[in-house]
This record gives sequence, C-alpha cells and structure tokens, in this order.
Amino acid sequence: MRAFIFEKYKQDLHVADIAEPIVGEHDVLVKVLAAGVNQLDEKIRTGEFKQILPYSLPLTLGHDLAGTVIQVGSSVGDFKPGDQVYARPRDHRIGTFAERIAVHEDDVAFQPTTISAIEAASLPLVALTAWQALVVRGNVQPGQRVLIHAGAGGVGTIAIQLAKHLGAHVATTASASNAAFVRDLGADVVIDYRSQDFEEELSGYDLVLDSLGGQNLERSLRVLKRGGMAIGISGPPTPAFAKQAGLNPALRLAIAALSRKIRARAKELGVSYDFLLMEASGDQLRQIAGLVDAGAIRPIVDRTFPFTQTGRALQSLAEGGSRGKTVIVVG
Repeated sequence: MRAFIFEKYKQDLHVADIAEPIVGEHDVLVKVLAAGVNQLDEKIRTGEFKQILPYSLPLTLGHDLAGTVIQVGSSVGDFKPGDQVYARPRDHRIGTFAERIAVHEDDVAFQPTTISAIEAASLPLVALTAWQALVVRGNVQPGQRVLIHAGAGGVGTIAIQLAKHLGAHVATTASASNAAFVRDLGADVVIDYRSQDFEEELSGYDLVLDSLGGQNLERSLRVLKRGGMAIGISGPPTPAFAKQAGLNPALRLAIAALSRKIRARAKELGVSYDFLLMEASGDQLRQIAGLVDAGAIRPIVDRTFPFTQTGRALQSLAEGGSRGKTVIVVG
C-alpha cells in the first residue's frame, strides 16, 4: 500500500510502497479517508522529539485519522467492518499518512455523526490535548479564569470551546485579524500578541495552556494567581513526565536540567508547571464526539490537501497564518 515516509531525520516525506498492516487480536484495520496534520509530525520528522519519542526509521508519519473499518481482530467486540471511526493511534503505532492502518481498539471511537470525515480527522490529537489539559490535569471549574495561547491554532480553537463549555472565563492570544474569529469560538478576552503584552493585561488566572514555550511560557507564570498551573505542550519536559514515560536514568537527568529553571521560577511564584504529551484514548474521544454532536465543539478545518501532496501539507505548517487544522484527504 502507499504511504508517506522518511528514512532519516530532516528528510522530506516521500511516497513509498510499504507492507500491509498486521492486524492483531485487539486491532481495528481502518481504511483512512482523511488524516489530520499536526506540529508533532514535524517535530518527529526534524528529530526534535527523538529523545522522548524514539522511533525506528524509516517511519510513516500521521497521528490523526477518520475512516472506515474494514477488518477487526478476533477479540474486538465494539467495532465491525463498515463502521465510521476516528482515532489518534498510540505512540509507536502512528502512521495515518497511509491508505490503511491497524489501530488498537482502545484508541478508536465512532466518528461524530454530525460532521464529515475531513472534519473528524482534524480532531483527535488537538481535542485530546485540550481535554487532557483542561479536564484531566487542570480540572477546570465554572467561573475559573483560563488563558489559552495561540487561540486560532489547532489546539487553541478546540481548547477555547472546551474551556467555555466547562464554564470558564477564557482569554486568548491571537493576531488582530483573528480577534473576531476567536471571540466567535467563545473567547471573552482577546490579546493581540503583536501590539499588546498579555502579562500587563492579565492577572489572577487559574490555568494557562501554553503551546509556544520559551519566554512565552516563563511570562505566563506571572499571570497566574498563587496555586495556579501552567501546562506546556511544547516543553520543556519535566522529571515527572520522564518517569512516567519510563525514560532511562541519564535521559531523566537531562530532562530535569532542561526544565529546572522554569520549575524553580514557578515555585518562587507559588504556582506549578506541568508538561503534557497527550495520550491516545478512545474513551475520551467518545466523550468528545458527544460534545461535537451536541454542538458544544465544532472542528475548524482551514486547508485540505490531496494524499499525493502530503509532504506539501506538512510543509505548510511552517508558513503559519492558518486557522485550526490542515487535513489530508486520503480515501
């Protein structure tokens, strides 16, 4: 079957004929109709995440899919051929930039019934990231104040809607041209990152979701009230993450050093910092599908590319300026 792969870090994606997926007893074989494109794909291709996500090369990229079940393993009970599903395959089993993929049944959910396969493919990674940040880690409650950086991006567009559904007061950073767009998603306060300083404009927040890292993350600590939490999805990773991921002792020490400054600064301010690398979860995707079908969350697809232009779709992420997600149409 056809897939888009790379053989060494920083190499462009190219199409190749690869072996058909092996379907285990707990696997669901899916014909991919559409696949979302994420910054995580690019970070893996360039080698930026090779220490915390070590993959054997060559590798087929792709973390999001929507498609049709064509075969199930002998122990699968919830799915059957013909079902319309969506998924974020677990780490080390990615590869949705392909015509077919075998996914563990625990990572799969029925696609929301009110949206297309293209819209469904845009959701899994970013919606799970928002869910795990705001619901699982942040435990956001009605009336709390949440700052979501890069509100017009893939994670931001879903996180704004989810935070608003949870009853939070939501602030976000975006360009002036996207101000009306993110307000329509539910943002109460919009900070133009080009002309305003969010650190001067905001204070007393319970949670910050940061997708930018660096100085933006450090400055975000100062808008939190005491006891607040900053959750970073770009890093740096923390010792708690390294332990949970089962990384070797030497790498744990290196990760501790990378995040020491931000963790120390958070402690000085009486707040906390947590690194999130989202995990696959079919159960959470089922709950998200319910919110989509209820109208609480709507997917935002900015651009689509045909399967033959998968490499171009990944390159487009570096160009910026998009709203929501880029999706590859495979089927």
